[in-house]
Amino acid sequence: MTINYQQYPTPFGKVYIYADKSHIKALLFKPWQSSHAARAAQKETALIRLCQQQLQEYFNQQRQTFDLPIKAGGTEFQQQVWKKLTEIPYGKTWNYGQLASAIGNKNASRAVGAANGKNPISIIVPCHRVIGANGSLTGYAGGLKAKEWLLKHESMAKML
Repeated sequence: MTINYQQYPTPFGKVYIYADKSHIKALLFKPWQSSHAARAAQKETALIRLCQQQLQEYFNQQRQTFDLPIKAGGTEFQQQVWKKLTEIPYGKTWNYGQLASAIGNKNASRAVGAANGKNPISIIVPCHRVIGANGSLTGYAGGLKAKEWLLKHESMAKML
Protein backbone atom coordinates (compact mmCIF):
# COMPACT_ATOMS: atom_id res chain seq x y z
CA MET A 1 0.00 0.00 0.00
CA THR A 2 1.37 3.38 -1.01
CA ILE A 3 1.20 6.16 1.56
CA ASN A 4 1.71 9.75 0.50
CA TYR A 5 2.07 12.78 2.71
CA GLN A 6 2.30 16.54 2.69
CA GLN A 7 3.10 19.13 5.32
CA TYR A 8 0.40 21.71 5.86
CA PRO A 9 0.76 25.01 7.76
CA THR A 10 -1.78 25.76 10.49
CA PRO A 11 -2.21 28.84 12.68
CA PHE A 12 -0.26 27.02 15.43
CA GLY A 13 2.41 25.16 13.44
CA LYS A 14 2.64 22.60 10.68
CA VAL A 15 0.87 19.26 10.50
CA TYR A 16 1.55 16.20 8.38
CA ILE A 17 -1.28 14.69 6.35
CA TYR A 18 -0.86 11.03 5.39
CA ALA A 19 -3.16 9.27 2.92
CA ASP A 20 -3.33 6.14 0.86
CA LYS A 21 -5.28 6.01 -2.39
CA SER A 22 -8.68 6.11 -0.70
CA HIS A 23 -8.35 7.25 2.96
CA ILE A 24 -6.74 9.82 5.20
CA LYS A 25 -4.61 7.64 7.47
CA ALA A 26 -3.11 10.25 9.80
CA LEU A 27 -2.98 13.95 10.55
CA LEU A 28 -0.07 14.46 12.92
CA PHE A 29 1.94 17.24 14.49
CA LYS A 30 5.25 15.56 13.71
CA PRO A 31 6.31 13.00 11.10
CA TRP A 32 4.66 9.61 11.43
CA GLN A 33 6.79 7.11 13.31
CA SER A 34 5.47 3.81 11.97
CA SER A 35 6.15 1.14 9.42
CA HIS A 36 3.97 3.11 6.98
CA ALA A 37 6.17 6.18 7.36
CA ALA A 38 9.24 4.35 6.11
CA ARG A 39 7.43 3.83 2.79
CA ALA A 40 5.70 7.22 2.64
CA ALA A 41 6.41 9.50 -0.29
CA GLN A 42 6.08 13.25 -0.12
CA LYS A 43 3.51 13.72 -2.84
CA GLU A 44 0.36 15.77 -3.10
CA THR A 45 -2.71 13.79 -4.14
CA ALA A 46 -6.32 14.74 -4.78
CA LEU A 47 -7.31 13.38 -1.37
CA ILE A 48 -4.55 15.30 0.41
CA ARG A 49 -5.61 18.47 -1.44
CA LEU A 50 -9.22 17.89 -0.34
CA CYS A 51 -8.03 17.48 3.25
CA GLN A 52 -6.01 20.70 3.00
CA GLN A 53 -9.04 22.52 1.58
CA GLN A 54 -11.30 21.32 4.39
CA LEU A 55 -8.69 22.22 7.01
CA GLN A 56 -8.44 25.73 5.54
CA GLU A 57 -12.24 26.05 5.63
CA TYR A 58 -12.18 24.94 9.28
CA PHE A 59 -9.48 27.48 10.15
CA ASN A 60 -11.44 30.18 8.27
CA GLN A 61 -14.55 29.29 10.33
CA GLN A 62 -16.36 28.08 7.21
CA ARG A 63 -16.53 24.41 8.29
CA GLN A 64 -17.46 22.70 11.55
CA THR A 65 -17.32 19.06 10.48
CA PHE A 66 -15.10 17.20 8.04
CA ASP A 67 -16.30 15.11 5.15
CA LEU A 68 -13.27 12.98 4.42
CA PRO A 69 -12.76 9.24 4.11
CA ILE A 70 -10.67 8.29 7.14
CA LYS A 71 -9.25 4.97 8.24
CA ALA A 72 -6.88 4.68 11.17
CA GLY A 73 -5.26 1.51 12.41
CA GLY A 74 -5.98 0.68 16.02
CA THR A 75 -7.54 -1.80 18.38
CA GLU A 76 -11.28 -2.34 18.46
CA PHE A 77 -11.47 -0.29 21.67
CA GLN A 78 -9.44 2.57 20.17
CA GLN A 79 -11.68 2.54 17.08
CA GLN A 80 -14.74 2.75 19.33
CA VAL A 81 -13.31 5.74 21.21
CA TRP A 82 -12.21 7.51 18.01
CA LYS A 83 -15.63 7.05 16.44
CA LYS A 84 -17.28 8.53 19.54
CA LEU A 85 -14.90 11.52 19.40
CA THR A 86 -16.44 12.48 16.06
CA GLU A 87 -19.78 12.84 17.86
CA ILE A 88 -18.58 15.57 20.22
CA PRO A 89 -20.24 18.70 18.82
CA TYR A 90 -18.18 21.54 17.44
CA GLY A 91 -17.48 24.10 20.15
CA LYS A 92 -18.28 21.67 22.97
CA THR A 93 -16.00 19.70 25.27
CA TRP A 94 -16.43 16.42 27.11
CA ASN A 95 -14.31 15.08 29.91
CA TYR A 96 -12.83 11.59 29.92
CA GLY A 97 -15.61 10.29 32.17
CA GLN A 98 -18.28 11.56 29.79
CA LEU A 99 -16.48 9.92 26.88
CA ALA A 100 -16.21 6.64 28.81
CA SER A 101 -19.93 6.76 29.61
CA ALA A 102 -20.72 7.53 25.97
CA ILE A 103 -19.04 4.30 24.87
CA GLY A 104 -20.95 2.40 27.53
CA ASN A 105 -18.15 1.87 30.05
CA LYS A 106 -18.23 4.60 32.71
CA ASN A 107 -15.26 3.06 34.53
CA ALA A 108 -12.94 3.24 31.51
CA SER A 109 -11.79 6.86 31.87
CA ARG A 110 -8.09 5.97 31.92
CA ALA A 111 -8.38 3.57 28.97
CA VAL A 112 -10.38 6.20 27.09
CA GLY A 113 -7.64 8.74 27.85
CA ALA A 114 -4.99 6.37 26.51
CA ALA A 115 -6.99 5.71 23.33
CA ASN A 116 -7.64 9.44 22.91
CA GLY A 117 -3.89 10.05 23.16
CA LYS A 118 -3.22 7.57 20.37
CA ASN A 119 -5.68 9.15 17.93
CA PRO A 120 -3.68 9.43 14.69
CA ILE A 121 -6.14 11.74 12.90
CA SER A 122 -5.98 14.93 14.97
CA ILE A 123 -8.39 17.82 14.36
CA ILE A 124 -10.54 15.75 11.96
CA VAL A 125 -11.19 13.26 14.78
CA PRO A 126 -11.47 15.99 17.42
CA CYS A 127 -9.56 14.62 20.41
CA HIS A 128 -8.80 18.24 21.34
CA ARG A 129 -12.41 18.47 22.59
CA VAL A 130 -11.67 16.16 25.54
CA ILE A 131 -10.60 17.88 28.76
CA GLY A 132 -10.00 16.94 32.37
CA ALA A 133 -12.94 16.43 34.76
CA ASN A 134 -12.05 19.69 36.51
CA GLY A 135 -12.12 21.60 33.20
CA SER A 136 -8.35 21.68 32.80
CA LEU A 137 -6.65 21.21 29.49
CA THR A 138 -4.93 17.86 29.54
CA GLY A 139 -2.25 16.43 27.27
CA TYR A 140 -2.45 16.87 23.53
CA ALA A 141 -0.11 15.52 20.83
CA GLY A 142 0.21 18.98 19.31
CA GLY A 143 0.89 20.55 22.70
CA LEU A 144 -1.42 22.43 25.01
CA LYS A 145 -1.01 25.70 23.09
CA ALA A 146 -2.44 24.03 19.97
CA LYS A 147 -5.28 22.48 21.98
CA GLU A 148 -6.07 25.83 23.57
CA TRP A 149 -6.02 27.52 20.15
CA LEU A 150 -8.41 24.93 18.67
CA LEU A 151 -10.86 25.18 21.56
CA LYS A 152 -10.82 29.01 21.49
CA HIS A 153 -11.23 28.95 17.70
CA GLU A 154 -14.32 26.77 17.98
CA SER A 155 -15.88 28.74 20.85
CA MET A 156 -15.24 32.05 19.04
CA ALA A 157 -16.87 30.71 15.86
CA LYS A 158 -20.02 29.90 17.82
CA MET A 159 -20.31 33.57 18.78
CA LEU A 160 -20.25 34.84 15.18
